[in-house]
Amino acid sequence: MGDLVVGLAKSVVEGVLTKAQSAIEEESKLRQSAQRDLVFITGEFEMMHSFLNVANEERAKNNVVRTWVRQVRDLAYDVEDCIEFVVHLDNRPHWWRRFIPSCMAALALPIDAVVTEIEQIKARVEDVSKRNSRYSLISDSGSKPVMQQQPTTSPANGATARDMFAEARDTTKKQQGIGDLTQLITKENSDLGVISVWGIGGDLGRTSIIRKAYQDPEICQNFGCRGWIRLTYPFNPHKFQQSLVTQFYTNSCLQQGTTVDVAELKRMERTGAKQGGLLEEVMKQANEKRYLIVLENVCTMGEWDAIRACLPDRQKGNWIIVSTEKREIASLCIGHSYQVLELKQYSAEHPVCVFFKEGPQGKETGRVMSSNNEKLMEDEVNHGAGLTSYHRIPTSRKAVASSWFDQFSLVGRESQMNELRNFQTTARFNDWQVMSVWGIAGVGKSVLVRNLYYERMLQKDPIFDKYGWVLVSHPFNLRDFSRSLLLDFHSKPIEDLGIEDPIQECHKLLKEHPCLVVIDDVQSTEEWDLIQPSLVSRHSKSVIIVITTEESIATYCADNEEVVFNVKGLEAQASFDLFRKEVQNKNQASPLKNSDDKELEQLIVKCGRLPKVIVAVAKFLAPKTVTCMESTRTLNRRFMHELESNPEFRGLRDLFGWMHSYFRTCPDFLRPCIFYMSIFPGSQIIRRRRLVMRWVAEGYSRDTKDTTAEEKGEILFSMLVNLSMIQPPMCKAITHMRMIQCQVSAFFHEYIISRPDEENIIFALEVFALKGRCLPTTQRTGRHLVIESSWDRDRIVFESIDFSRLRSLTVFGEWESFFISNSMKVLRVLDLENATGVTDKDLKLMVKLLPRLKFLSLRGSSGIRHLPSSLGELRQLETLDVRHTSIVTLPASITKLKKLQYIRAGTTFPAGEPSTPCRSHQLVGVEVPVGIDKLTALHTLGVVNAGLAGGKDSLKELKKITQLRKLGVFGVNKKNCMEFCAAIACHVRLESLSVWLSKGNEECLDDISLHLEKPLEKIQQQPQGKGLGKTQQRPQHKPQEKPHQKTQGKPLGNLQSLKLCGLVKQVPSWIKDLPKLTKLELEITMSEEVEVINVLGEIKELCILRLCVKPHHGADGKLDFCVWVNGIQQRCYLNLKILEITCSSKLNVSFGSEAMQNLELLTARCCSGSTLKFMEIKNLSKQKLKEARLIGSHDTALKDDIEKQLEEHPRNPPLKLEELEGC
Repeated sequence: MGDLVVGLAKSVVEGVLTKAQSAIEEESKLRQSAQRDLVFITGEFEMMHSFLNVANEERAKNNVVRTWVRQVRDLAYDVEDCIEFVVHLDNRPHWWRRFIPSCMAALALPIDAVVTEIEQIKARVEDVSKRNSRYSLISDSGSKPVMQQQPTTSPANGATARDMFAEARDTTKKQQGIGDLTQLITKENSDLGVISVWGIGGDLGRTSIIRKAYQDPEICQNFGCRGWIRLTYPFNPHKFQQSLVTQFYTNSCLQQGTTVDVAELKRMERTGAKQGGLLEEVMKQANEKRYLIVLENVCTMGEWDAIRACLPDRQKGNWIIVSTEKREIASLCIGHSYQVLELKQYSAEHPVCVFFKEGPQGKETGRVMSSNNEKLMEDEVNHGAGLTSYHRIPTSRKAVASSWFDQFSLVGRESQMNELRNFQTTARFNDWQVMSVWGIAGVGKSVLVRNLYYERMLQKDPIFDKYGWVLVSHPFNLRDFSRSLLLDFHSKPIEDLGIEDPIQECHKLLKEHPCLVVIDDVQSTEEWDLIQPSLVSRHSKSVIIVITTEESIATYCADNEEVVFNVKGLEAQASFDLFRKEVQNKNQASPLKNSDDKELEQLIVKCGRLPKVIVAVAKFLAPKTVTCMESTRTLNRRFMHELESNPEFRGLRDLFGWMHSYFRTCPDFLRPCIFYMSIFPGSQIIRRRRLVMRWVAEGYSRDTKDTTAEEKGEILFSMLVNLSMIQPPMCKAITHMRMIQCQVSAFFHEYIISRPDEENIIFALEVFALKGRCLPTTQRTGRHLVIESSWDRDRIVFESIDFSRLRSLTVFGEWESFFISNSMKVLRVLDLENATGVTDKDLKLMVKLLPRLKFLSLRGSSGIRHLPSSLGELRQLETLDVRHTSIVTLPASITKLKKLQYIRAGTTFPAGEPSTPCRSHQLVGVEVPVGIDKLTALHTLGVVNAGLAGGKDSLKELKKITQLRKLGVFGVNKKNCMEFCAAIACHVRLESLSVWLSKGNEECLDDISLHLEKPLEKIQQQPQGKGLGKTQQRPQHKPQEKPHQKTQGKPLGNLQSLKLCGLVKQVPSWIKDLPKLTKLELEITMSEEVEVINVLGEIKELCILRLCVKPHHGADGKLDFCVWVNGIQQRCYLNLKILEITCSSKLNVSFGSEAMQNLELLTARCCSGSTLKFMEIKNLSKQKLKEARLIGSHDTALKDDIEKQLEEHPRNPPLKLEELEGC
């Protein structure tokens, strides 16, 4: 709701009114009335916004509040649409229309319609406000709805319970916790064993934990007699024994697969009628078999003593499980010497703990329960007697570390582990004590840090003397935190070490000795404000790693932003590798480990590359053999429902808890962007700029005083990438550059679309889709319509939809002319990217019926040949994407679109030209009209055809569009190169430049270097149309003219991406002087003696290099990436991660042994008749190369040769084959 309220803020409303006040005096009274109403509406919405913040907290508790909030949300949309209508008013005066008779309603003035609509909205606002008062939805305090007031309750056991929870957590953290009771009960035990399960706050979690162990197949097999008794008050021994005998018998029959004998039950009943008969029957059955009894609701020790008198105390390994809310009962049932562990934490206030007897049983159990096999606590003391010795890591801790590496091996995390190691080294080198690791729940943060933690512990010469890992408990208590840290340091209670002040002892320890401390699950800056003074001190050699799910917390805790590490999801292939590995570990006979089933692939993709989800799904499917594929299909169809409701996925509850909390509390400005992702199918590959510009058009990303809406959109995009909600497509190499294409995380997509409406009442996008076969219904309505390719295009169904509130229309697949309706009056976004069947007639109708469009994409619609002159009426248009259409000219009316920021155009290469891998990627630019410099808001423009008659004038006008950050120019030649060089030299903000040279003009770019060396103010003062060589001509400014405003920065100093097509024999030397260049694409015609490496090897930041090499008069080509100095190969291309080479002739490529040691992806594109040969691949990026790709036509010899070299490579990366269209 926050973004909508921003749209209703006073500054926006006043801007709308300012625009409306341009009419003549006859309309002033009407405008004053409208202004008064809008001021009233603004004030009311300020109050409603405050109320909505409260309603967001109470939405699940009050149906009336939910209804009211939904009404406010709908009203906010309508007000915003009304304001958009005011903004759309034409500035031209309409006073003459006042003389037209009133009966001619069709000629009514737009301002009259505005005033009428505002008056209606004002009445609705008043009604909504009164409705709030009428139903007392929100109290005067603004904190709680009146009808939802709840009494405050105090904790059941007060401070004593909290102390016990702290003790349980301390012990649990040391032993790494246990999964369930089964591990305790299945251990050999000659005595009668008693376990108490204790928790406060009702039966929260206790029953489910005990039930899991009670029904475990191994438990059922080991215990022939099982009984579950819920005690009632007063305790009745006779009924207790009767129930126990019956359950012993029936459960025994069920376990043996025999039928329950009714006659036997009657016999037992008759026996029970005799005095002492039931006790004898219990003794009889219990003497023959081991028994397991669950006692629920034990409230007094009198009951416990009475129950014990009714049970045989034979040393046969029998067990009793006591479930109680009373801590005293839980401990007294065990005895004086007991151990307590935390089983589950369903909330900070309501954990579930287990009590069991100490001694040999407890020690053995500790070894079983500990996931790291941590044992022999006394070994810690033997190595130092308390705090006196820190210079030797105990053998037991090293054994734990070794055991961890034996049990766990990281999959697809090598790159991130290397980065994490570098972060820790950087922190220690710079004396930064605190570094942070953050990422969403389930992404594997703790596992990565654990890997580093144990690596450092097992080093031959460890740099740390002590190691501590603390899981922060909530609510946070600093004393408990310090006790936990000391317990992990010494593996012994601090009372035994004589420590009186654990907080001061932690501070002293980290100050005087180098320690590696991991603090896991910090949830607020307030927690860190308490921790930081107690641990961090100057001149300490200790390193603290903070793990959290929030970027803001990670940044706050770290000493420097350079040591804030973000953990993202796995790469696509690593997800499949991890799944197969987990399946094989659980069941080597499982048919899933090598399955290529499509539904299984879809299921793994839905896991969203989150290791925790992938492992949970693998554990669920691995034990299944006969039904594994049916279980896979069921899980795929009901994915999110099964994960949230199936008890076998209870390990994911923390993840879903985090997600629910995050979506409920995430910033207002980010929430709509997240939910907007549901528009695109989970497998859909989306261009980044397409998504960002849609956010801008929808109003989710707005201008601020410091950033533009597009820059804000890029920030929002990066935030979702860091949260792993947006991921790179199925590609092996991930660079630090902004990704061009992306995919919505399938896991988050499934989660978003599965949410019930009541969870999203503050910002319900109301996305509805047409797919498959649909029936007409009046209930199909919303603000965002998606037409999927699977829909059968039923016109009757389409026309039954209410489009009056529709804001965006997205079409996949075939377009139909009836998709445009005159009732789509508030449509902002029309996205037809790659839709088929769109015609010029359809486009003309779109422009006529959709005057409020802000985003129009026709990309890939080759049937579009012309943009209508009426395009200039789309005064709100911000984005126009007509790339890969047949449009070659932009209409003159486009210069009226003052808000236009983004123009992408350019046709595919003419069909008459020969098709090659290089040609298939070329574009022909469009002719731009005179006056293009009026579009001062443009930040993206391309591709401009400068080779036409008016090309020079267009290039001169480009100098005035100073906000350009992305530019593409086609047809640069000797005649216009001076104007081109002068134009781009003025754009200090330019980040991306693409240039297509005309044939025979390959040397004209050399003069750019002259401009790059000039001071910018001289470039800006140079007279237009004069050659660079005529230095004797000086600029002459008229006295009344002001020179262009000086712009700070070096020409092309911000350029990050450069594409040059049409080069011959050489690469311009000025490329190496671009300090931020990270992506380079070159199309070059070359011969064997040409050396491009002399230039390319000097580009230090180069990350992506794409070379399209063509023969020069049929000669052979050679690319040698070696750099030699005094006969010695030098390390070069240190940052290069992606190398792509395209050729249509004979080309030999060699790498040497030192070049490109960080390369991750090698791609070769070749066309028919090409002969490509690679040498020394085995030496290429020995630690990083992940994949090689061979695309297009190739002979078997090339494929075999590359595969042979890859087999000799240390990483043995795979070779993937792909077809290339047109070859």
